[in-house]
Amino acid sequence: MSDKPLATIRAKSVESLPMSLVLLLSAACAFSVANVYYAQPLLDAIAADFTISLARVGMVIAATQIGCACALLLVVPLGDRLNRHRLLAVQQILLIAALLMVGVSSSSLVLLAAMLLVGLLGTAMTQGLIAFAATLATPQERGRVVGAAQGGVVIGLLVARTLSGLLADIGGWRTVYFFSAAITLILLPILASMLPKQPASELKLSYWQLLRSMLSLLRHDRILQVRGMLALLMFAAFSIFWSTLVLPLSQPPFLFSHSAIGVFGLVGAVGALAAMKAGHLADRGWAQRVSGVSLLILVFAWLPLGLMGQGIIYLVGGIILLDLAGQAIHVLNQSMIFTAHPQSHSRLVGCYMLFYAVGSGLGAFAGSHIYAWAGWHGVCWLGGLVSLAALLFWLRTLKY
Repeated sequence: MSDKPLATIRAKSVESLPMSLVLLLSAACAFSVANVYYAQPLLDAIAADFTISLARVGMVIAATQIGCACALLLVVPLGDRLNRHRLLAVQQILLIAALLMVGVSSSSLVLLAAMLLVGLLGTAMTQGLIAFAATLATPQERGRVVGAAQGGVVIGLLVARTLSGLLADIGGWRTVYFFSAAITLILLPILASMLPKQPASELKLSYWQLLRSMLSLLRHDRILQVRGMLALLMFAAFSIFWSTLVLPLSQPPFLFSHSAIGVFGLVGAVGALAAMKAGHLADRGWAQRVSGVSLLILVFAWLPLGLMGQGIIYLVGGIILLDLAGQAIHVLNQSMIFTAHPQSHSRLVGCYMLFYAVGSGLGAFAGSHIYAWAGWHGVCWLGGLVSLAALLFWLRTLKY
């Protein structure tokens, strides 16, 4: 399969891609995105190791998100111009080095620099693969294929939280990054040999023209602007929750281990199912209706989350609602923005995910500070208000 051009693959089935290829792309997305999220359940251990206060440890996540933003602006757009196989291989080699750098870091400055690189390279790989999936898919199945790839992202995100907690309990938080470096090394030849070849890009823009074209998309594509702002607010709410959850659960009255905290991430597995179903609904023309329902669910998810102190069952219910809504919105956003510009998928995903990176970074920073100031209830009020802002923004821009 790896030697067959894109036209040959499409000629075999106009209606759908081979399921094996969809699953490969989904699995590759899962492995690559996990690197960006390993740190979330480990913030208390990292804070203790480097003597960082709880109010400032959110900078570890913020540094990762800065790396994400750099990838989206400077690296992901190259997928519209360069050979994607070579680009992915280089990114994987550099990611292995960055992961090892995190594992051996001896100062907070080195740690933040390494986390920035992990965010940059992990994001570049993940979003490059999603753009690859959108390019391979026909318009009639793009929502389904992008939904499957995004489902892999959700699975990788959830596995990252659970696996990092388990490995940290066994060998310390640094073990997580040595393990990830080994997994990335194994993944390198698999992607190189199994991803299908694509014809040479017809895009003749220079690198700087490529970057300037992203500014043009951001300035003139109204759908990108609207769905990007929804992504910013939704991912800010997500990050407010996930970047601070470890703090109350690791303290009295809970005193959960990292493994136990990581297991809560698996509760959100329903988000992966929602991501694929939302893609199907987008293909049927129901994107706006599903967006409205999802945003309502996102707002109401904070009610049970705020009752966590009265029972873990409320936390479980809130996580299900939060992931169900957030991942559905994410898939709908991508399905809608990919429709208008078939030759610009890498740049579109770079522009769109820039909103995600900004929202996630702001959410992590604000969440840790609000927790230090107002505790868990303050975090839930903040998350609820951000989610409500997303719903109101959607209502004001409904025609897009």
